Amino acid sequence: MPYPPSNQPIGSSFIELQTVDSTNNYAFGQIHAGLAQHGLAIFSHEQVAGKGQRGKKWDTSKGENIALSLVLKPAALAVGQQFQLSACAAVAACDFFKLYVGEDARIKWPNDLYWQDRKAGGILIESVVRMQESGISTWEWSVIGIGININQTWFSPDLPNPVSLKQITGKTSDTVVLAKELCRFFDHYFHELVTKGFENIFSLYLSHLYKKNEKVKLKKDTRVFEAVIKGTSPDGKLIVQHAIEEQFVFGEIQWVI
Repeated sequence: MPYPPSNQPIGSSFIELQTVDSTNNYAFGQIHAGLAQHGLAIFSHEQVAGKGQRGKKWDTSKGENIALSLVLKPAALAVGQQFQLSACAAVAACDFFKLYVGEDARIKWPNDLYWQDRKAGGILIESVVRMQESGISTWEWSVIGIGININQTWFSPDLPNPVSLKQITGKTSDTVVLAKELCRFFDHYFHELVTKGFENIFSLYLSHLYKKNEKVKLKKDTRVFEAVIKGTSPDGKLIVQHAIEEQFVFGEIQWVI
């Protein structure tokens, strides 16, 4: 049976799983089976093959964290506006996290969730884009995978700088309750994006940007250099200043932490 219609708030249809390979994979299974509608949320207490950015694995301990995927019909957005959705998700996650950790929550470009200099979460967006006979591409579906460390206190030493909500606050939280609250934040900002445009969300994104106006060390290919983070362009390129101003697309540079 299909889920409620697309005018339902994001997260009003909420599937809670005990274990899954990846919540994003499960979401795409619902899409391909014709069962998914806009706003469906999939939460799992355990992911055995969680996905991170650029093909990396997202490791998460069973029952301790948020592993959430949101299914969207981004019909109001053009294919070229994908950064707007990414920024929308990042602002929603950051504002949600600020409720519990205060102003030290930040967005590390393009959409990682940071507290001080430590990574608390990440976002992976995967989309279905189809080419029409007219030659115009349409953005049919988007699945937004959000992983946030909540109660986990031990992490693999292979991870350079992880942190969880419990490590910050000393408190244990209900991951399902928090995931549903995160859905409400996302619903608010996505509604704003499609009805009022990107301007305010972009302003919030820049105000939350990790290391803005600070000098950081970056790596491009074999070149390591220091630069000041100035912000991002409206289409998502990172703007840095050193001897010259440069802009980089995601995947072109690495942070040296």
